[in-house]
Amino acid sequence: MAKIKQTYNAEDIEILEDLAPILHRPGMYTDPINPNHALVETIDNASDEGLAGFATQVSVTLYEDGSASVEDDGRGIPVDLHPQKKVPAVQVIFTTLHSGGKFRKTDKDAAYRIAGGLHGVGVCVTNALARRLEVEVKRDGGRYRLVFADNGKLAEPLQKIGTAGTRETGTWLRFWPDGRYFDSPKIVAADIAALMRAKAMLLPGVRFTLRVERAGKFEETTWHFPEGIAGYFATAIESLEPVASSFIGERYVTAQTEGDSFAEGEGALWAIAWVAEGDPVTECYVNMIPTRHGGTHAAGLREGVFTALRNFIDHHAMGQRGLKLVPDDVWSRASWVLAVKMLDPQFKGQVKNELISRDAVKLVAQMVRDPFELWLSQHVEEGRRIAELVIRQAMSRTRAAQKVERRKASGVAVLPGKLTDCASDDPERNELFIVEGDSAGGSAKQARDKEFQAVLPLKGKPKNTWQDDPDTLYANKEIEAIALAIGVDHHKAGGKADLSGLRYTRINILADADVDGSHIQVLLLALFFRHFPQLIARGHVHVAQPPLFRVDVPAGGKGRPARKLYALDAQELESMEAKLRDEGLREGSWAVSRFKGLGEMSPEQLWETTLNPDTRRMLQVRFDASSIGSDESTFNMMMGRENAHARRDWMETWGNLVDADIS
Repeated sequence: MAKIKQTYNAEDIEILEDLAPILHRPGMYTDPINPNHALVETIDNASDEGLAGFATQVSVTLYEDGSASVEDDGRGIPVDLHPQKKVPAVQVIFTTLHSGGKFRKTDKDAAYRIAGGLHGVGVCVTNALARRLEVEVKRDGGRYRLVFADNGKLAEPLQKIGTAGTRETGTWLRFWPDGRYFDSPKIVAADIAALMRAKAMLLPGVRFTLRVERAGKFEETTWHFPEGIAGYFATAIESLEPVASSFIGERYVTAQTEGDSFAEGEGALWAIAWVAEGDPVTECYVNMIPTRHGGTHAAGLREGVFTALRNFIDHHAMGQRGLKLVPDDVWSRASWVLAVKMLDPQFKGQVKNELISRDAVKLVAQMVRDPFELWLSQHVEEGRRIAELVIRQAMSRTRAAQKVERRKASGVAVLPGKLTDCASDDPERNELFIVEGDSAGGSAKQARDKEFQAVLPLKGKPKNTWQDDPDTLYANKEIEAIALAIGVDHHKAGGKADLSGLRYTRINILADADVDGSHIQVLLLALFFRHFPQLIARGHVHVAQPPLFRVDVPAGGKGRPARKLYALDAQELESMEAKLRDEGLREGSWAVSRFKGLGEMSPEQLWETTLNPDTRRMLQVRFDASSIGSDESTFNMMMGRENAHARRDWMETWGNLVDADIS
């Protein structure tokens, strides 16, 4: 075993410059499965030219040698010298992280006010992970060429290679992925085709063409939807049989309607249809970026449609006594496509598969609700058919839940008095929050959705049960309360566990975002890992992530309303503040507040940041069966009463790596 260096000096601090961060941790910047995301970054740039109104053609070619090219007839990447870097702007874009023309979201005349690019990383990833990358630009009456090789190193400086007509502009790029950075070096043509087809829908004025080389010949497919989302959606659901006509619309904030919440140009485009059978179509996009895992914009569509349809059912007295509708009843048989435009979207990760901007819920819900209520009032018979389908779904769900309850009824124990239970009897929908302290518990009770969220406050820190004998486990009243609330008895990792009495599909550990909160999380995780392992194995245990900081950002004129942002920790706060500086906000113009605990949050803040399924952040707790032995060893070292010496040695060796918030 190598001896660990004991000293820690300035010489140990490594600085990763230029494209080195991408090569050092490629998984942080792209999907390592294949080079598709590296290609998508270049397609997104070309599409942004179309979104800005400058490109009418985007062409992608996949070659047999594994390379790919993207060409557009937009304005062409600038080739003049960058004022700070003193090198051509096109070179800066491909070699300097956090460079680009998409930061100035507050300027009404900004080139890319609404765009997919956020932080100037995109094509740097493409360049860094390529054996070779060639760029040709047509603009200002000239043709220019720039070449990189060996993962982003300049091979041929920018040079003018010819002339171009005054109206002849655009960018052509070809890159050869470096197979060392991907599980498979092959670009998946089917995924690229699906992406381009969707972008053609989102940009009716742009024609998208995909050329695939096979046996020396090129197979060409072109997508163009002059009717936009209406034509695209009709094709997407042609194999299904909707119970009513599609609800299609779009709505954006204008200079006249712009308020405190959203800026001019933000809004949504959508198409929805309900089908009785078959697999529904579900697609959503943010600034033309496909978000395969959904996110807060999809939650906003869900909320707006649910509210409008529930009001329609109530207005026409179609509901049934004792039958309570939930969003899943409305949404489970809906086919939909949603495209949202936002000035400053926040995604989960560089791959951008999921939107996490909390404002998107309110934005989309506001855009959709009123138009859908109007559509229902104008199409009453079709609205009734949709409502009847939704009511059948609710009745089916209720019957299934009643069967579960009858099966459990004979063995239900008396619930703990501390538990504030939820109204729903559906375990598949219900969730429990285990909260430390009466103060935080009181806030959680006020903030929760009483229909499906239960709260169990604990008195002080839970006991360390890692070495407790199962026969004496319930001598501790807090541990007994947890077992009674969840409806499952303790069990061994290798033995059988009866989870038929489980009362909540999700068991959420909710603690403060500080050192004490982390300690409580560890104690509860030790309890579940040691004495209720099947709850973790089957994905029932989650850890809530409340924010540690709130950032109040002032209004920046009509182009940017006031905002409230939340950061999980100091690192995210630092990144958030850097982004505000990039937006052009004056240093110190925003205010940072630190939450000392959950009890300090208002119910509205706690709901928005931590409890609302549409806007919260949760970590699901899972373990790998192959590493369970090492996991147990770690818990033994950390939680065993006799292992204090081992813990001290561990902290002396690794303590310098811990960035603990002890303020």
